[in-house]
Amino acid sequence: MSKNLVLTGMMGVGKSTVGKELARKLTYGFTDIDKLIEKAEGTSINVIFKNKSENYFRKLENDITLDQLRKKDMVISLGGGAFLNKSIRDIVKKTSISFWLDVKTNILVKRLEKTKRRPLLLKKNLRDVINKIYLERKKTYSEADFRISCDLLKPTTISDKILNLYENKRDKA
Repeated sequence: MSKNLVLTGMMGVGKSTVGKELARKLTYGFTDIDKLIEKAEGTSINVIFKNKSENYFRKLENDITLDQLRKKDMVISLGGGAFLNKSIRDIVKKTSISFWLDVKTNILVKRLEKTKRRPLLLKKNLRDVINKIYLERKKTYSEADFRISCDLLKPTTISDKILNLYENKRDKA
């Protein structure tokens, strides 16, 4: 049985970029959960957080993610906080092979310092916020099947590394 390939990790690690590359190589469909949420709501995640609340967003994220996980032959890029949701994590473990894309926080700070699209980062000290979020999430991210350290790797190198692990594990399942 073919299992979906799921990418998790902090915002800014490259889940969407790597996911598109993996989907192309596997000839699978690709889903970016954050983009699906924005499309469903007709607005940005920032606006959803601001006008409807983080709880509203998380409920939507849960429903859309669980719906996508029911599909076959998919590469799914989760939002940064989605894997923290136990129901999402449990379904991912049953239906998918998951990869935690991990990047050092100082690299994330550089990548995210100019972003206005990420509601959890619209605080004063970006470095402190990213460090805090990372420390809160890394234990849960570590429940993914594989951890890929992406610090100095190009997206194609990351996707090749993931592809080898995915195909090995998929063939043994």
